Amino acid sequence: MTTPRPLCLIPGPVEMSATVLQAHSTPATAHTDPKFVEAFGQTIEMLREVVGTASGQPFVIAGSGTLGWDQTAANLIEAGDSALVLSNGYFGEGLADCLATYGAEVTRLRAAEPGRRQPLAAVAQAVRAKKYKLVTVSQVDTSTGVLDDVRGVAEIVREHSPDTLVVVDGVCATAAERLYFDQWGVDVLITASQKALGCPPGISVVVASQRALGVLEARKSPVPAYYASWARWLPIMRSYEDRAVKYFATPCVQTVFALHTSLTEMLKDGMEPVFAAHERTSARVKAAVAAWGLKTVAVPEASATAMTAVWLPESIQAADLLPKLKARGVVAAGGILAGQAHRYFRLGHMGITATQDNGYVDTMLKAVAEALEECGHVAAVSGRSTPPRL
Repeated sequence: MTTPRPLCLIPGPVEMSATVLQAHSTPATAHTDPKFVEAFGQTIEMLREVVGTASGQPFVIAGSGTLGWDQTAANLIEAGDSALVLSNGYFGEGLADCLATYGAEVTRLRAAEPGRRQPLAAVAQAVRAKKYKLVTVSQVDTSTGVLDDVRGVAEIVREHSPDTLVVVDGVCATAAERLYFDQWGVDVLITASQKALGCPPGISVVVASQRALGVLEARKSPVPAYYASWARWLPIMRSYEDRAVKYFATPCVQTVFALHTSLTEMLKDGMEPVFAAHERTSARVKAAVAAWGLKTVAVPEASATAMTAVWLPESIQAADLLPKLKARGVVAAGGILAGQAHRYFRLGHMGITATQDNGYVDTMLKAVAEALEECGHVAAVSGRSTPPRL
């Protein structure tokens, strides 16, 4: 397969379908236009189906995925509240910093080393040892490609501290990794438009349980934010879902059109085929990594479906490999772990890259094998033939 430009195969932003790109390039449209009102209302409804909730409240707000951290902290944390953050890398640490900014007393439970997640026994011990307002878990930490056990963590919290809220950072996971919001007992899911949801950056998506909204209502102090206040956004979301216009701040009209299109395509046959397609693609990529004689940063039992982070041979640095990949039509990402960024690279395989037979994965695997070989990694020769489809 050839393209007139390099494929963007990083862990987000992702490649998008032609129809999503077309939806994003529509002419200027008022946020009061009936066409937009209908699209926005349907988008809110479809997000519930994507994450598996009947009663969770989606917030669809212009901004980065990081805005979801601020939304969660501003609305649910009051000064002095305790929060337990399960950190498996850069983004777990960032979420902890955000919570502390809003006055939380943060306990960080870190993995023993990069590529691993916390044992559930350690999570249970931490939850039993102290009362927390909320526990956060990054379903996929984009810095390491570690997949955390959201279901297991939620079960532990429900068993040992049923009043504690379960907050999931799903920015690099939602719509690629399995998550069943109601069934698993999740209270807040944070995600964004530019990953497996399959549209351009620009939308912060947060889904809050009715239990979480109850915590908001029971606050003793005002929400220390203006734009991120759910009290201001909740009437907007409810109004658009009722197909009526209500104004607080201007929505990103074209990006909502794009998200609406992506969700419509994604949900054509429900979420189970989407999850299965991501799992098959991930297995192909991991098989290729093994064929190259390399190892993933995440250990196999904690390895994400949406992306793969790969340790490089000692003789090769990310700065050596990435330009050679781009010359072959593939943009990959370097590492971002402090002190180790040069030692590994990251590949994204989510959205249409994983779910459609477009040749993107074939191009990516061939390019990596050839670039590794050009860098002098002889074992890469065995990976030049694309692993069979699984």
